[in-house]
Amino acid sequence: MQTSRRALLKASAATLAGAGLGGRIARAEEPPIRIGVIYDLSGPFAAAGSVACAHGAQIAIDLVNEKGGVAGKYKVEPINADSQSKVDAAINEVERLLGQENVDIVLGVYASAAAVPLAAKVDEHKKILWITTAISTAVFKDRNLRYVFRGQIHSDQYGEAAASFIAENAKAKLGVDPKDVKLAIIHEDGPYGVGVAEATERFSKEKTVQVIMKEGYSAAAPDLSSLVTKLKRARPDIISQVGYNPDITLFLRQAREAGLRFKMLIGNGAGYSQLDKLRATFGKDIDNFCNIDPVPAQLLKAETLAPGLGDLVKIMVDRYRAKTNAVDVPPHVSMGFNQTWVLLNNVLPVAKQKYGGFDAEAVRKAALEVDIAPGGTIQGYGVKFYPPGNQLAGQNERSTPVVMQFAGEHITVVWPSNIKTQDPVLPLPSSSIYATG
Repeated sequence: MQTSRRALLKASAATLAGAGLGGRIARAEEPPIRIGVIYDLSGPFAAAGSVACAHGAQIAIDLVNEKGGVAGKYKVEPINADSQSKVDAAINEVERLLGQENVDIVLGVYASAAAVPLAAKVDEHKKILWITTAISTAVFKDRNLRYVFRGQIHSDQYGEAAASFIAENAKAKLGVDPKDVKLAIIHEDGPYGVGVAEATERFSKEKTVQVIMKEGYSAAAPDLSSLVTKLKRARPDIISQVGYNPDITLFLRQAREAGLRFKMLIGNGAGYSQLDKLRATFGKDIDNFCNIDPVPAQLLKAETLAPGLGDLVKIMVDRYRAKTNAVDVPPHVSMGFNQTWVLLNNVLPVAKQKYGGFDAEAVRKAALEVDIAPGGTIQGYGVKFYPPGNQLAGQNERSTPVVMQFAGEHITVVWPSNIKTQDPVLPLPSSSIYATG
């Protein structure tokens, strides 16, 4: 059968139209932004908050991709790595991400012990290290890093928060002046523990709080009974502990067995932010303990945040609970989500639109332009990075922690006073197994 000229023209037109459409589709399908994502997915740090951070970061990536990607068109492809709660594994994995996977951005890092060497290594390669979690001030202080950024709070702020909380509540709650409060500081001996402990001691002395004991220990120590004995002899009013999940569990178990008593225990994130795990082990024993960390976003009132952030928090919480079946949503979920969200929504679009791409240099320039006012992130604080030449270059100058208190299966904010959700219970009530009586 002979094909008519009209039919041939129609077929040709359809072919050309299809080719044109196909061209438009090809142009719309931009290559993905490949980002290395590294957390401790195994080992002791996994249960101390690292896995929760990883969940938060992935939820942020999923939400951005569901809306078409960065700036609505560039999908994010995470290249995941497990640092296994080991510094050498973290270094090896980041070298793989930079060398074999050829990523320009590495996001994550839970442990400060890994963050300190990784910051130097990634900065030397002139690639971006976007730290979501590790808090040690030593990561940035006096190192003049140019390609490393952290929206998270740093360890000096933990110490300042603890000292301020104690000083502001000494008279009203304990009936004594700050100078008469006896504080003992115990800490794991890595950069995280050392940094927080040093800051807690320094700021406590500024507030005239007595520091009667400061002692470090290995986070992998099999026995902390000698430390408990020293504390019993020192008889502190308040104990500040900086640790991960295994060492916290060991300390609290041996403290209970030995009959250690105190008026308050203040944790500093990490293991103390994993309320589900602590409660599964100790039940009501941990009621009314305090903990310092960036606030879990769901504890903030939506009206104190920028429009739309309250709804975003609800989505994050719902997705985390659906993934994990958890009741408590630890602060680490918000940390992983918040810092990833800022990178994907406030930095990368500017890098592309203003500086022409997602390479490390474009991202670095865009990061230095971020200017988010307080209330502009899900954790309540703003974001503005200290510039090169500053003592803390790359650190967020607007980050802030809170002091929280365990209340049954939930958490309340007890400091600072302008956002607290309840007055602190201080000292521990007589019903506590650790109360002085």
